[in-house]
Amino acid sequence: MFEKERISIIWEETLKIIKSKLSKPSFDTWLKSTEAISIDENQIIVQAPNEFSREWLEARYVELIKDTLYQVTQKEFDVKFVTPQSKDNLQESHQYRQNFFKKNPDDQTNTSSTISSLNPKYTFDTFVVGNSNRFAHAASLAVAEAPAKAYNPLFIYGDVGLGKTHLMQAIGHYILNHYPEMNVVYISSETFTNELINAIRDDKTTEFRNKYRNIDVLLVDDIQFVAGKERTQEEFFHTFNALHEANKQIILSSDRPPKEIPTLEDRLRSRFEWGLITDIQKPDFETRMAILRKKANLENLQIPDDVIAYIAKQIKSNIRELEGALIRVVAYSSLTNKRITKELAQDALKDILPAAKPREISIRLIQEVVTEYYGLKLKDMTSKSRIQSIAFPRQVAMYLSRELTDASLPQIGEEFGGRDHTTVIHAHNKIAEKIEKDSSFRNTINKIIEKIKNG
Repeated sequence: MFEKERISIIWEETLKIIKSKLSKPSFDTWLKSTEAISIDENQIIVQAPNEFSREWLEARYVELIKDTLYQVTQKEFDVKFVTPQSKDNLQESHQYRQNFFKKNPDDQTNTSSTISSLNPKYTFDTFVVGNSNRFAHAASLAVAEAPAKAYNPLFIYGDVGLGKTHLMQAIGHYILNHYPEMNVVYISSETFTNELINAIRDDKTTEFRNKYRNIDVLLVDDIQFVAGKERTQEEFFHTFNALHEANKQIILSSDRPPKEIPTLEDRLRSRFEWGLITDIQKPDFETRMAILRKKANLENLQIPDDVIAYIAKQIKSNIRELEGALIRVVAYSSLTNKRITKELAQDALKDILPAAKPREISIRLIQEVVTEYYGLKLKDMTSKSRIQSIAFPRQVAMYLSRELTDASLPQIGEEFGGRDHTTVIHAHNKIAEKIEKDSSFRNTINKIIEKIKNG
């Protein structure tokens, strides 16, 4: 029998090597909390935190651990997993797995229909990871590997065309490939609303509820569109509760975080914030280059590096436009029967590239963009209302007016309903302080500024 200190050193070295071979979410979810409690001549006993983890480790990581142990000790060991209360937890884990994978006889959703609704190109293998999306990717992979065990719900937000749908469908593909017995539903919030309307019209609300409340994984894209639809929010509230209480996985996407979705009921907002909220930012230059190379490889296209660099420098808004620009260059090359060069790319993209002339920014423009973002009316910017949902966006607009225009404090106050210059100063200081302390809000302000500058 090995001494306790030596056991600890061997296991630490083993985990260190394994960590370099696995993704961070996989390692953190399954191996980080393990502990080697004994080693004899032929066997190592590893303690997992619970029975579900023990079963997962036995099913997926035994060979990796054995190979790594041999690398560390130059000896072959059998690996046995235990839990602190193995006997007590065994029945509980068995019941959990039975409940998690149990099918309802009335369930109208099947795996084949789910697969058909997923884009076969949207997998984790085709997703390009960069600084702008690394955390969202890691969280999505963790959820896919351990549904309802890692983060529930998972809420992904970001601007249009940045990869939210790709990640959500990648989760769906991964779960269906690794857990074929699980019932996965991927829909848009618009589809959910339309199906509810049809169910009410045809007096089939019971069937509608059975469909969405007796599944294992629910992925809803663009959940922000349920805002302002009272009956849809009511139904989704009860669907969310039913699934969450049954320990089923919920994944949602939106163009903004829950707290910034206008006219969303507070009870839904709070539930969306129960799990993990992660955002996707616009890709940096290096990531845009990698995305274009990946797209070219998938389509078997030979694109010179200087052309890829040119497109990556010119298209910064989102991935959809980035890939669209690449396709446009390739099509232009084919139609003109010319080789793909930087000059050809410049010619092909000249009509879609943003104008070099900067947009003229006025206080009125700032007010229009801010009210559109927060779902308000333009007259709210000059009203006397002190309701937080109106007063706060007004302060944001005042802050941006001072930052982005040359208008004086009195001029800004006048444009906001004749307010005193001290009110403008207070608004500017308040928003500046919040930007410094709240990274999520800072991202929101950056998005609004970009909308103001680029339309």
